[in-house]
Parts: sequence; structure tokens; C-alpha cells
Amino acid sequence: MSPTNPPLQARPTQRDTVIEMSGITVQFPGVLALDGVDLRLRRGEVHALLGENGAGKSTLVKALTGVHGIDGGSIVVDGVDRTFSSTADAERAGIATVYQEVNLCPNLSVGENITLGHEPRRRGVIDWRGAHEAAVGHLRRFGLDLDPRSLLGGHPLAVRQLVAICRAMVLDANVLILDEPTSSLDRGEVERLFSAVRDLRDQGVAVVFISHFLDQVYEISDRITVLRNGRLVGEYTVDELPRAELVSRMIGRELAELEELGRTAAKPVDRTATPVLRASGLGRSRVIEPVDLDVYPGEVVGLAGLLGSGRTELARLLAGADTADAGTVEMHGRPVRLTTPRRAIRHGVAFSSEDRRGEGVVGDLTVAENILLGLQARRGWLRPLRRAERTAVVAEYIEALGVRPANPDMLVRNLSGGNQQKVLLGRWLATAPELLILDEPTRGIDVGAKADIQRKVADLAERGLSVLFISSELEEVLRLAQRILIMRDRRRIGLVESRETDVDGLVAVMAHTGRPATDTKEVR
Repeated sequence: MSPTNPPLQARPTQRDTVIEMSGITVQFPGVLALDGVDLRLRRGEVHALLGENGAGKSTLVKALTGVHGIDGGSIVVDGVDRTFSSTADAERAGIATVYQEVNLCPNLSVGENITLGHEPRRRGVIDWRGAHEAAVGHLRRFGLDLDPRSLLGGHPLAVRQLVAICRAMVLDANVLILDEPTSSLDRGEVERLFSAVRDLRDQGVAVVFISHFLDQVYEISDRITVLRNGRLVGEYTVDELPRAELVSRMIGRELAELEELGRTAAKPVDRTATPVLRASGLGRSRVIEPVDLDVYPGEVVGLAGLLGSGRTELARLLAGADTADAGTVEMHGRPVRLTTPRRAIRHGVAFSSEDRRGEGVVGDLTVAENILLGLQARRGWLRPLRRAERTAVVAEYIEALGVRPANPDMLVRNLSGGNQQKVLLGRWLATAPELLILDEPTRGIDVGAKADIQRKVADLAERGLSVLFISSELEEVLRLAQRILIMRDRRRIGLVESRETDVDGLVAVMAHTGRPATDTKEVR
């Protein structure tokens, strides 16, 4: 939706400020996380809070909700100066937060989750019947016809997101903060969520919307505040800030610089050379049908397909995370058996999983320890790295990838998502791989971090590294890859030259709308 489109529903006329944060400063050891930031929230308005990962969005929200104390500035709620020492303090003031990772109990019922901590009581005992009846009322407010006694874990993520909002509204909140609420939702689920958000907005609730999906920002938001490097860039109405200008202000770079990223696909690849990797009939029963794939030195091969198409399944076979029961793999013309991740690493195959938290970074280890994990695994645990070598490797990749803060001793869980992704990329680059498999490396991170990672991938290919690049963002695949292998229904349906197709062409093939793909399997 264009930023100049009229609102979908009439806005309330009341525009008074419910929260005013002025000059907010937050310091951590060696880091100035927020430097004099302002934020104004108005009733009956959806206010987008945008910026790169590490820009200070999460810190600002945590300062508002009592997770972090502030070192300077003031927070005024309904005209009264407030200081929150806990999230419970903020909730009592009518401020509720729904995080990207739904913080509910899947082993409890829907009704128990909604009323948890606020259950009605009768003679000092929880009235569960009354709790479930109250939950029904909150569910109906958002058009949800759910059995409040059903287990929450049995419902899809989109429903759980709405249940989390229902729980927030039990507090009679007049400010609702939504932190990346749509990152795991499909389009239909997003519409359902947005319908609920519009209802709340029209009832006078101030909604803070944090998202990396700019289309959604322009669809649902009235006002935008942009942060960069812990400082306020500005506050704008949606109508006065075109999308291109928003991106430029978020990342502090001119868009012309981003356009220069997309030159990898034009780089010629010598397909008379021996492929770095050749997979022939590689498959796994009931998981993925046999696939043929060649990747040449310095080539980026994109892997495109809808959710469940087989992209990740193929990547896991090549990385030894799952074991193939059909086909063969060659590295530089020599047969190899990639039956475990450790064996794949030893053969020069590095795999960065799409599950950054579950299968990627180790949150309780430091940045340095996370970067060194892959290299130490490749060497073997009986050959520990020397201290000087450890220090040099960590410093090299922190600088090369622009990890911020540049503190090797910081726990990785305290970094933003984009910086965690950079640490993960550094881990695998430190192993000096022959083939780097990146599964959704830019999912859930801001445009600045995306640009950094895409630029690094292009640079690595320029230096001769082979890359298998998986992304749901087709523009990203077209920008970086020379060829794109298209998957559907767990099988390969085409292999196209990037310069010979476009986003519409890829979508047509993936959706089976009749537009054929030119399979270049035999091109060498």
C-alpha cells in the first residue's frame, strides 16, 4: 500500500498524548545504548518504531516498560512523571507488550493464558469457570471463536499472537507494544492481526508497531519514529515520509549505495571448471525427491520456493544435518559422504541454519566463543586454538562483518538479531569453507544489516567462494545469484539464469501459473 493512500478506517478525533519520553539516555558498560531519544505516543494511533538492529528500538521499549532503568530523561504518562522499576509497574500504568516470541504457556488452556495472574476469585479461590467466561469475552472482542478450555499449544501461531494481545488487554491497557508480531505469519494471518489492531486503535489505544516489513508499516501505521545508532533521527507522519527516504534515514546511507549491491548476478562464472559441489540424484525418502545440483567456484546459486518446497531440506542434506538415502555428492570431483555436520565441515561445507536461535548462536556464550565454535570443531577438540590465534580470528571477523557492539566478551544473547546473524556468518567464514550454505540469513533483521550481509556475500563470491543462498525475498535472490534453482512440492522444477528472469517469472513458476522455467541444468 502506498504511504499516500487514505486510512482504511476513520480515526478518532481525540489526539492527546498518552506517553511522552524525552531525552531518554541508557548506558551499559562501555556502551551508550540510547542518547537523548524522544518518543511521543498518541491515543487512537498506530506508531511505528523503526531502525536498524542495534539502533535502540528494543532498549527504548525496555526503558518504557521497566526492564531497563534510565540514566537520563523523563517518562510522562497521562501528564504525570513516572519511573518504572519493573514490567509489573508498567502494566499497572496501562502499558502492555506482546513480543515476537509469544511469551505464553502452551501447556495451559487459552482461557488460563488470557487471565493468568488476573484470575477472578470467589472466597479467595480462583473461579476457573469465571476465568473461562471472561476469556470468551476478550476473544470475541477480536472475532475469535475459540474454546477457552482448549490447550493453547494446539493452536497455530497466528491465534497464539491474538491470544497474547487478549491477555495484554485484560490489563485494560491504553498502550500496546507489538514487537515484530508478524514475523512468522502468512498474509491471511497478518490481515487478521491487523484487523484486531485497527479495532484497538479505533477504541483509543496507542499501539507501538515494531517491524522490519516496510509494506506492513505503511499499511497499518499513522506515524513513524526512526532511530539510528541509539539516537533519534526524526518523527514523521506516514504521508510525509516516502519509503525510499525512510530506508535511507534508517541506515544512514544513500539508496544508490544499496543499488550497487546487485552486481553479483552479472559476474560471469566459468562453468567449464570442475564444480566445487556436484549433487546427483540427492534425496531422502518422504522428505525430498532426488535433486541434481552443480555449484561452481565463485558462483552464488539461489534456492527459491514457497514454504515447504524443499529448500531447507536440500540444504540440510548437503550440510550433513540430515542423511540422504539416495544419490551422490562430489567435492571438486571427488566423492564424499556428508553424513554428519562435522564431516561436512571437514569437507569444506558450512551451513548457517534459518533457525538462528535454535540451531545457530549459543546465547550463553560470548561473541568470541560463538565465532570460534566452527573452527574448533573443524580442527577437533584435541587441538585447541592458541590464544593469539583466537584473538586474531575473532578481531578479524568482528571488524570485517561490522559486529556492534564490537565487544568479543559480550554474551551473544545481548546482541540484536542482525548482529547475531553477523556473528553466525563469522563463525562459518572462520572455517575457510569451500561452499557456504546460507538459509534465510537476512530473515527478521533490518535493512541495514541486510545490506551488510548481502554485500559480504557478493564480496565472498568475488573472491571465489561458492555460495548456496536461500531466501524468501526473491529480490534478494535475484540480486545475488547467478543461477536460481526453483523448488516446489519437495522437488526441483527448474534452474534459471538470473539475468533471464524477474520476480514475476519466479513467482509464476513457484505458484505453477503456467509460465515455464528455462532449466539450464545442462549449461556448463
